[in-house]
Amino acid sequence: MSQFEVYFKLGIAHILDLEGFDHILFVIALCAIYLGRDWRKIIILVTAFTIGHSITLALATLNIIKVNSAMVEFLIPVTIAITALFNIFKPRPTNGRGVQINYFFALFFGLIHGLGFSNYLRSLLGREASIFQPLLAFNLGLEVGQLAIVAIFLLIGSIFVGIFGNRKEWTLVTSAVVLGMAVMMVLENRYW
Repeated sequence: MSQFEVYFKLGIAHILDLEGFDHILFVIALCAIYLGRDWRKIIILVTAFTIGHSITLALATLNIIKVNSAMVEFLIPVTIAITALFNIFKPRPTNGRGVQINYFFALFFGLIHGLGFSNYLRSLLGREASIFQPLLAFNLGLEVGQLAIVAIFLLIGSIFVGIFGNRKEWTLVTSAVVLGMAVMMVLENRYW
């Protein structure tokens, strides 16, 4: 197996890891206001999250920035809670041409999420002569894993909305469940 394949699979495994389901919750919170027909917007969201995640992951792996890992582990569920809470108060995307706040959430909060995995990845990449290809492979794997999560979530959402005919209820229920889980994560965190 090539180095690229190893890190690509590691990226997929990172996002699909149920022990670290915070990334899954965040992606679900981002996409809760959309349905399958909004696939272009969803790809932009997922890619914005990957870009934010990639930037801080690279900066931290290269030791350009250093952060308190306990603070990052506290902030990750906070970002999930903020996104879910916003969905509850504004359960539909805007129809205008302006940039939606979820794009900002995806990019900015992706920066925070990228820091959460940086210590582990830094220890893995410390053995590599060049980190560009492994980092690229990891982030591409992350993107593929996120798109898989989104596809499953959108399928379930489309079935729900198709049966019950209420997109707003789907958004509210999904966001409330994600919010509850994120609040529990915040409360369980030892940082504060």
